[in-house]
Amino acid sequence: MSLRVLVVDDQGIVRAGFAAVIDAEDDMTVVGEAADGVDAVRLASDLAPDVVVMDVRMPELDGIAATRIITGRESAPRVLVLTTFDLDAYVFDALRAGASGFLLKDVHASELLHGIRVVAAGESVLAPSATRRLIGHYASGPVTGAGAGPHELNTLTGSQRNVLALLASGLNNAEIAEELGITVGTVKSHVNALLRKLGLRDRVQATILAYDLGLARPNPPGPHL
Repeated sequence: MSLRVLVVDDQGIVRAGFAAVIDAEDDMTVVGEAADGVDAVRLASDLAPDVVVMDVRMPELDGIAATRIITGRESAPRVLVLTTFDLDAYVFDALRAGASGFLLKDVHASELLHGIRVVAAGESVLAPSATRRLIGHYASGPVTGAGAGPHELNTLTGSQRNVLALLASGLNNAEIAEELGITVGTVKSHVNALLRKLGLRDRVQATILAYDLGLARPNPPGPHL
């Protein structure tokens, strides 16, 4: 089955360009286009896309606000934010609003397509510059210690807490499995369980929570979030 994609951008030529690149893929179909956040929210509900490719700066309702509304619904699509402006506020706000990824508009077409497939699969993707600054943001802030956190954190098993910390440090499932001496399937089970227990949508939100609570400490940025 083709991935259903909604493209949102206030510039018609940019929107058409993204749509053409996506529609050319055998495993993707552009089911709709929107020029502002209001239409994006409506079409995300009406068309049930798997992924929304979302611009940030738009009239009526910006991409951050639209993302927050869209991801707050049941059976929400994944949101991949694409913007020209590589600003800290956009990165942090987009991820906290529920976006599963953040890329710059000057990415190669192959990177955009890869990003759509990654977030559709429930993973996360960030532009390298965004990853560096996200980690730098937490590196410069206070680390509160693993004991702090909401009541839900206490529902995690020791293994799930370990997986959460390693996930937030930038390791993928295979690397976490090697680090802990368990199978990749077991890692996936732990990730799914901790996301469910903490009420989180994906690895991006889990990473942010882990840093906020001091469960993870910044490492040099790698290829994964």
